Amino acid sequence: MEQIQFIFNEIVRIANTPLFSLGKTDVSVWTIVYLGVALFLLFWLTGKLNKLIVYRLLARSRIELGTRAAMGSFIRYFVLTIGFIILLQTAGINLSSITVLLGALGVGIGFGLQTITNNLISGLIIFMERPIKVGDRIEVSDIAGNVTNISMRATEIVTNDNISIIVPNSEFISQTVINWSHSDSKIRLNFPIGVTYAEEASRVREVLISIAENHEGVLENPAPDVLISEFGENGIIYNLRVWTREFTSRPGVMRSQMYFAIDKRFREEGITIPFPQRDIHIKDMPRRSSDRSHDLDGESA
Repeated sequence: MEQIQFIFNEIVRIANTPLFSLGKTDVSVWTIVYLGVALFLLFWLTGKLNKLIVYRLLARSRIELGTRAAMGSFIRYFVLTIGFIILLQTAGINLSSITVLLGALGVGIGFGLQTITNNLISGLIIFMERPIKVGDRIEVSDIAGNVTNISMRATEIVTNDNISIIVPNSEFISQTVINWSHSDSKIRLNFPIGVTYAEEASRVREVLISIAENHEGVLENPAPDVLISEFGENGIIYNLRVWTREFTSRPGVMRSQMYFAIDKRFREEGITIPFPQRDIHIKDMPRRSSDRSHDLDGESA
């Protein structure tokens, strides 16, 4: 029994032996273990809190998922900040004693962490102004996809090829961002089609409207319409305009489906899609050499 007590006392003594000093505070093995475990629990619990807020507490409200995710993330980071300060104090580390460390960190931020700081501040701006939110269809820096997660440093975008791309938040502040569903997921798509001059415009318009109305992804309101864009060199250029909400994230798929339907229906209706061609009008046909020889033979005879 005395030996066990001796081993226990030795473990406690080693754990409490100062390894280094942080300001006026001595940091021991016990302090490091305590902070490590406490920080792990803090991050784990705040992650659970975030999901509880987004998917339970606010799920029955009329708040959109993107807004709920932004609120949950903001609350999580706020709790993390407060919890981290409390953990430092409960570990016996006086915040005033780490002013030297904070000063060094400030110098580091000034030189090497500018990009990270820029992304963190951009993340705060995104949370407050909400130019994008989870679920939006966006385009930024030649990247197009759906926003699946917004963190303090970066935003995750999933493309139509199911590729996850991590974009630094500063890109959304410094670059032009196209948000296809910022206020409404409903978008309008345009389908230019060329038709020969031989076809009656009203009939072409009727056929195109019928094709759009039979597509399951086209909204009834606003209704599809057809405009004449121009009288081209080879035919009349029509513009079929449709509204969709289902294909906001897959405009290329809908474009392909519509053109397949147009090609099939035009063939059934006998409507011709023109191809580049030229009409040549010859006023004077040059005479052939054989004709000139025949004339000369006639004159000599």
